[in-house]
Amino acid sequence: QVQLVESGGGLVQAGGSLRLSCAASGSIFSIDTMGWYRQAPGKQRELVAAITRGGTTNYADSVKGRFTISRDNAKNTVYLQMNSLKPEETAVYYCNAEIKSSYRVWSDYWGQGTQVTVSS
Repeated sequence: QVQLVESGGGLVQAGGSLRLSCAASGSIFSIDTMGWYRQAPGKQRELVAAITRGGTTNYADSVKGRFTISRDNAKNTVYLQMNSLKPEETAVYYCNAEIKSSYRVWSDYWGQGTQVTVSS
């Protein structure tokens, strides 16, 4: 069984920073792409950033230059460093990963979500 556990969310003032972490655990054979999504109240869930196992990154235009995604393959963990946060970025942030389990089957997994609140 595979599980994604997120941490690092919380309350921060506008212009401040937060670092989110997401660790995958369980019967994991390998992990391909990992990413972060967010969903604000009344809005669709959107991709924030993604990173392949080899380190290729992709960012939403709105966060380029402010957010940095990284990963530690040895720890099966992905991070999202968020700088210069804006109030409109208040949302639930979700971790996502493409994982091959010990049964050698690829599946898409989601974390439970962590609340990020940016005050003005």
